[in-house]
Amino acid sequence: MNYKQLPEDSTKKPNTMKKWLIPVIVIGLIIFAVFKWGIGINNEIIEKEGLAKAQWANVESSYQRRSDLIPNLVSTVKGYANHERETLEAVIKARAEATKPTINIDQSALTPENMAKFQQAQQGLSGALSRLLVSVERYPELKADRSFLELQSQLESTENRINVERNRFNDLAGAYNIFIAKFPTSFVANYINKGALSLFKSAPGSENAPKVEF
Repeated sequence: MNYKQLPEDSTKKPNTMKKWLIPVIVIGLIIFAVFKWGIGINNEIIEKEGLAKAQWANVESSYQRRSDLIPNLVSTVKGYANHERETLEAVIKARAEATKPTINIDQSALTPENMAKFQQAQQGLSGALSRLLVSVERYPELKADRSFLELQSQLESTENRINVERNRFNDLAGAYNIFIAKFPTSFVANYINKGALSLFKSAPGSENAPKVEF
């Protein structure tokens, strides 16, 4: 007796494929979503860090502007009070020290050590300038000199600009630090080796720009 072979169930194979294909698609979509999220966070970290570092360049530029005014200041004082040699030499020395520590934002981070050295040098120059300006009070003719009046305006403007640029840097760097510290952004920051930036810590009383008077 011959038996006819029954045809295989044609719906069996497609159903089996559906069972493993759906989980694969779901997993793929999850991986893609996580990858896309990671790319977005990475780009935002880079952007915030870049803004903070660009602002640090503005801080250094403002300090450099003040440093550029020193030679004219010293030269003008010499014309009226050459015997204030010790005070003038202190300013010149402090200026030289202030130009030594620089932070290359393209090659090194704004570390606490680098920031501390930079601030210490700038504060040294601020102190030397203050002592010089106190000594100027003894010379009425010098205080009335046109060059001094011009320097007064430029120094006041520069000191105010330094204060503004420092505050802007702290705002941007602070926002960046908070962003990379938050969960789950911190995972991406750690993965791409991005750490917190050091903030500018003002010396006591330096929250206000010093008043420059001759």
